[in-house]
Amino acid sequence: MNLSATLILAFGMSMDAFAASIGKGASLHRPRFREALRTGLIFGIIEAITPLIGWGIGLVASKYIMAWDHWVAFSLLFILGARMIVEGLKNKPEEEATSQHSHGFWILVATAVGTSLDAMAIGVGLAFLQVNILHTALAIGMATMIMATIGIMLGRFIGPLLGKWAEVLGGVVLIGIGFNILLEHLGYIG
Repeated sequence: MNLSATLILAFGMSMDAFAASIGKGASLHRPRFREALRTGLIFGIIEAITPLIGWGIGLVASKYIMAWDHWVAFSLLFILGARMIVEGLKNKPEEEATSQHSHGFWILVATAVGTSLDAMAIGVGLAFLQVNILHTALAIGMATMIMATIGIMLGRFIGPLLGKWAEVLGGVVLIGIGFNILLEHLGYIG
């Protein structure tokens, strides 16, 4: 795989993380660049690891993991999205509504895993091609880090426009990504 194909693949794989991070950034109260970079790093590292895992699995037992990866991704994203929607719809005192929303490490990891399972499936496919999996995984991880960081900062500007509905929108985006992954793997989306 040449450099341009690797970059296209890398940025294509980062789009789910970008959309999720926009929603997350919108639900936070004015996230700083440091928080955006932290989110980007978490998403990027996980997105770089999953194609390596997929590649290893592809060498061993591709038909078994590919039968379930889309259901795992859908479930994770649906649960996280539903949680964000419920939190966004709760009647909160004004002071609490403007405070920093939950953005814990494990919530970010779960979101990153949910959005990166398609990269694991790509890794399975790459096991059958003549590619340098380390270079490809690093490119995917770097692209995801960049796009997730940009997404959080973009969400920072969208969030004040949406008010309390930002968290609801973020949850809807996560659920939408989950449904997209599921429908794509079931053959309903090209």
